[in-house]
Amino acid sequence: MPVIKYPRVRDPLFYEWDRKAQKCGLRHTIYAVNGDQYTGEWLNNLKHGKGTQIWKSIGAIYSGDWKFGKRDGYGSYSVLDPVTKEYKRVYTGWWENDRRSGRGMFFYPNGELYEGEWSNGLRSGWGKMHYKDGSIYEGQWLTDQPNGQGLLQLPNGNRYQGGWKDGKKHGPGKFFYPDKGQLLEGVWVADIPKCGVLVDFGRDNAPAPTELPLPEIELHDPAAVLAEARAMFDDSHN
Repeated sequence: MPVIKYPRVRDPLFYEWDRKAQKCGLRHTIYAVNGDQYTGEWLNNLKHGKGTQIWKSIGAIYSGDWKFGKRDGYGSYSVLDPVTKEYKRVYTGWWENDRRSGRGMFFYPNGELYEGEWSNGLRSGWGKMHYKDGSIYEGQWLTDQPNGQGLLQLPNGNRYQGGWKDGKKHGPGKFFYPDKGQLLEGVWVADIPKCGVLVDFGRDNAPAPTELPLPEIELHDPAAVLAEARAMFDDSHN
């Protein structure tokens, strides 16, 4: 009995070309027409897994985790120094949906450093900021500004510990002056102390104490007066 042979049906060539172009798994360096390049893992034609991306136009490089084409996981981002022609680290830490999210360290061009928590690309949560003048702030952040409770240490040793709002001292707090041997405890509004009590604190060990000690408060009930004044300005619970 004769055997009938049917011709094999083949997909059009462009289907075959498309399948070969699909990137999955570990690939060698892929070059884009604009000069960008990526070396690493792929999934369904998207960067996924471990990989390194170089952006030619902005002189930047990212090496770390990817998820469906976006930086997601742990990775490091650096930019090219136009003078030394070497990459300088900008951020090392966690990412989510192509933005800084989680714990990480950010190195600013002026030498400042932030190490702490991020959310949606902004400093949010608990973090520590080293400023170029030598000041250090450690505490809570919200949308890139100190917000909540925090401690600011100044280069001369003085420090403020208390409430913050929109990057300014706000609410109940204490300002220590170890250089003078004094302590101001009160309420701040937008960086300005509105009311409080100034007392000697460690005056005997202060390097530059005031000429005379502070006199004692002679009000009948200084605590009640201070509490009433604080209540007028304290909106920390609002």
